[in-house]
Amino acid sequence: MDTRTEPKSVDTHAHVFHRGLALAATRRHSPDHDATPADYLALLDAHGLGHGVLVQPSFLGSDNSHLVEALRAAPARLRGVAVVAPGVPAEHLLALAEAGVVGIRLNLIGLPVPDLRLPGWRTLLARVNALGWHVEVHLPAARLPDILPALLAAQCRVVVDHFGRPDPALGVADPGFQYLLRQADSGRVWVKLSAPYRNWTASACTTSGRIAARQLLDAYTAARLMWGSDWPHTEHRHLASYSAAVRWLDAWIDDPVQRRMVLADTPLRLFRFQGDKP
Repeated sequence: MDTRTEPKSVDTHAHVFHRGLALAATRRHSPDHDATPADYLALLDAHGLGHGVLVQPSFLGSDNSHLVEALRAAPARLRGVAVVAPGVPAEHLLALAEAGVVGIRLNLIGLPVPDLRLPGWRTLLARVNALGWHVEVHLPAARLPDILPALLAAQCRVVVDHFGRPDPALGVADPGFQYLLRQADSGRVWVKLSAPYRNWTASACTTSGRIAARQLLDAYTAARLMWGSDWPHTEHRHLASYSAAVRWLDAWIDDPVQRRMVLADTPLRLFRFQGDKP
């Protein structure tokens, strides 16, 4: 992938942090290294990418202050996805929007699915919609039916992380992944082609990722798929690198028109680098 011919290309999934930040009391792991905004921007430059989307790391909880600081330092190049709790004041959401946040994330790996029918969640989702944001979900594919219907009923636009997280033993045969394919008809779901090592063995990232990508392309078209590096590959640094993430996309999508949509056209609109509200 020669992204230098595509200066507006977008990496839709990365994280920034450093040791010493206050960590969430409930977390799956703690970082043992730094992933600075300067390092990330340098990687974008080295690979000819114009923009990046920073996703709040789960281990920082709902303290988005470091994310906001990074966004404000490079407002033309970066957008953010925050983590917030029901009951967050409307003015706080507005401040996040001013800083460049364009969505919220529900990282439900190892956590129960919240009851989105409760008043606090209904208010939050209504405010997310009013801001033109999306809701990003991260959980195993088998649990997607537990949350997507409620989000779609709330008229949310939904971004599904990391191929939908199919079971490594099942791959595209995972009923949850097949359910995800059927949600394309809603017109309000997008999927990130990212972090294959969270779904398959390192040796299968190319071939299994291509099989999944082809099925997602058939269902969603490139207009609702995006690519993300998942830098700095937390908990999987021994399996991945930024260059490897770029090479995987080359192996997954051959057609230059589809690749252009996945890398640029679709994320530029969804993450509002162009000021649009799709």
